[in-house]
Amino acid sequence: MSQAPPPLTLLYVPADRSDRVAKALASNADVVLVDLEDAVAPARKDEARANVLRMLADAPTDRPVQVRINHPSTPWHDDDVAALADLPLDVGARVPKVEAAEEVRRLATALPDRALHLLIESALGVEHALDIATAAPQVASIGLGEADLRSDLRVVDEAGLSWARSRVVVAARAARLPPPVMSAYPNVRDLDGLAESCRTGRTLGFRGRTAIHPAQLNAIRTAFLPTAEEVQRAREVIALLDGATAAGVGALALPDGTFLDVAMLEQARTILALAT
Repeated sequence: MSQAPPPLTLLYVPADRSDRVAKALASNADVVLVDLEDAVAPARKDEARANVLRMLADAPTDRPVQVRINHPSTPWHDDDVAALADLPLDVGARVPKVEAAEEVRRLATALPDRALHLLIESALGVEHALDIATAAPQVASIGLGEADLRSDLRVVDEAGLSWARSRVVVAARAARLPPPVMSAYPNVRDLDGLAESCRTGRTLGFRGRTAIHPAQLNAIRTAFLPTAEEVQRAREVIALLDGATAAGVGALALPDGTFLDVAMLEQARTILALAT
């Protein structure tokens, strides 16, 4: 059975710019992230929230939508949650700066049956990653908010984030969640740097990335799509292992010496799902 292709590109758009929200919804992004938090100035929070209610109330979009709300420590959080509660359930909640499982459980109670996509943006949040990922059945994904995390960890380059990135990948897998998507790359003109960063994230187990500008989408998608060689290899693995299973053989060695077993089927199927 073939898998549905996972989302690779997630585009942030400020909720106070209804024109940009409309363009994002019409873009080729796999998921649109309508932002009530960092992208919106304090004086425009109410206008942004009103735009969300107006533009997403019926939510007949051809792509998934998530709304990033403000943190509970802010004066806008409660109104954001109330607005989300009035939207269709297929609009997910993107939750910033999560540090503890109890925060997640409170939000799950306030937004029953709504998917929660959680962002970990501090050292404390990284340490609690698995507890956060398993805090409620509504948790649909976890990921990093790397701008705040860099500041909290006092690191200046991507090397300093390697452990935190791997920690979140492991926590997501342990919680049976999808692989995390990478945090946004801040330089919208440096597409080569973006592609290289995406390739690094892919080797760590990330799948896909958030974007802050439509110009970043194609570079992200290309970096996370498998190469032609990987697709061909995945097809060979599936054909060989399916044949071995049908013949009652649990494992086999290829002519080049590579040892394969049925546990490798999932990875091969994932590659083919990405390639569709």
